[in-house]
Amino acid sequence: MTTTAGFHGKDVRSDLHVAFEPRETGGIQIALESRVAPYYGDGLRAQIHDVLVTLGIEHAQLTVHDEGALPFVVGARIEAAVKRAGLASEKSWLPEPATHPSASARDRVRRSRLYLPGSEPKYFINAALHGPDAIILDLEDSVHQQEKDASRLLVRNALRAVDFGLCERIVRINQLPLGLVDLAAIIAEQPDLILLPKTEYAEQVQSVDQAIAELKRRHKLSRDFWLMPILESGLGIENAFAIASASPNVVAITIGLEDYTADLGVVKTVTGSESLYARGRLVNAAHAARVQAIDSVWGDVGDREGLRRWCESSRALGFDGIGCIHPSQIAIAHQAYAPSQAEIEKAQSIVAAFEEAQHKGLGVVSLGSKMIDPPVVQRALKLVARAKAMGKVQ
Repeated sequence: MTTTAGFHGKDVRSDLHVAFEPRETGGIQIALESRVAPYYGDGLRAQIHDVLVTLGIEHAQLTVHDEGALPFVVGARIEAAVKRAGLASEKSWLPEPATHPSASARDRVRRSRLYLPGSEPKYFINAALHGPDAIILDLEDSVHQQEKDASRLLVRNALRAVDFGLCERIVRINQLPLGLVDLAAIIAEQPDLILLPKTEYAEQVQSVDQAIAELKRRHKLSRDFWLMPILESGLGIENAFAIASASPNVVAITIGLEDYTADLGVVKTVTGSESLYARGRLVNAAHAARVQAIDSVWGDVGDREGLRRWCESSRALGFDGIGCIHPSQIAIAHQAYAPSQAEIEKAQSIVAAFEEAQHKGLGVVSLGSKMIDPPVVQRALKLVARAKAMGKVQ
């Protein structure tokens, strides 16, 4: 029986296709076709051999079509093909670990999160160069059902080997119970945050939280793993506060408008009037639970002005950020979710007036001829703190 994994062809980059045939005798035979064979052929053959030996394979025929895959991809594709043959179920080949930044802060800035399909390694390598606040290695909607197993190994290896810079490293797992299999594969490589799709009940969050706690014990990990449930149905929206407060590890909740509008049976529009209730309820629930509110993605990559208007309206509604499906959306999101210079200066004036009144022991804060109420001061303090977190003020 021959099993395969990966892709090749003229439009494929940074990947490879593997055909694996286990045998009874004959040792390991490798047939390699690679566009970079004159430069890296010997090293690639050596790695292929090492991966098979690590997985306990002594006799096999392996046919490889390479499209410039890096070692972490080579290992993941071969391991997937071997495991699809029913072998090496308890073994793994892991790449050398890269140096990653420390775990992300609970309240870090999350203006943009860039989705990367978990089955396509060509998007992983340079993702950090685009400067998103976070990258999402997606195992759910962007991955074909037949590629779930192979993508899980690819994402595991990417978490271990790819330097995503200062980006928060997020994995969107599949719906439960398949999502628990995803967690078992990736937690040891310490992603910062787990994105939970189609969440409708607090108990779903708690199940994931408990699974992560057990995996932390198994792998002797002490760091925090944050959670961000995605609400994608009417039921999820109605349970928004219970979901947002289901675990102290929830740091944000977000909405998936494509699934939400499909659940309602309505058309998703550029104005968002059909989802205004849901988005407003999510924002209110998030702030009541003291977590961040993150908006859905903007699906029309070519409509940058539409994205700008949406983000500005989103921020006015109380959202802290948005999902991005293309690097060109990141800069627009960062600008729209950041306070303007005029807003910053006004807030700084209010904070300065408040601090002066505190220093003088005054219970009333005034700015010029206007009295400043405590809620206005609190809003100004939050805006200044957010501007500092974004590096807009010292």
